[in-house]
Amino acid sequence: MARFNYRMQNILGLMENFEEQAKQNFADKRRILSEEEDALAALNDKKAKLNEEAKKLRLGAIDVRKIKENDYEKKFIDEEIKKQKVKVHVANKNLENARLRMQEAIKNRKMHEKLKENAFEQFMAEEAAKEIREIDGLTSYVYGAGRKNS
Repeated sequence: MARFNYRMQNILGLMENFEEQAKQNFADKRRILSEEEDALAALNDKKAKLNEEAKKLRLGAIDVRKIKENDYEKKFIDEEIKKQKVKVHVANKNLENARLRMQEAIKNRKMHEKLKENAFEQFMAEEAAKEIREIDGLTSYVYGAGRKNS
């Protein structure tokens, strides 16, 4: 029996490499999004602490300087939160784009695997047909030779 050799094996290998790269890129984008979300959560926690501090400053003896510093810090944190929300949004978009590229790479790899499978099935059918022809030829020769000798 002949050996099956898929003529587009190198392309299938490339598709597998592209898929691995796309998966790695997706994982990197997911990690970045997680880091950005963690940073946003930290900023929100800091804002909550500043709000608690502001309440305490207004309940006790009034220190105008500390209240103004607290207000300034809250405004600064609000700006940082806005910036961080933009970063989270961008990271989400990047993650979605990476997901789409990964899906495309998986689809291409599966398509080439199906082509390889179809080529193998065709190869097996051709090999079976060759084997049948060889058996028919041998059978014809054996029976043909036996009739001539009789």
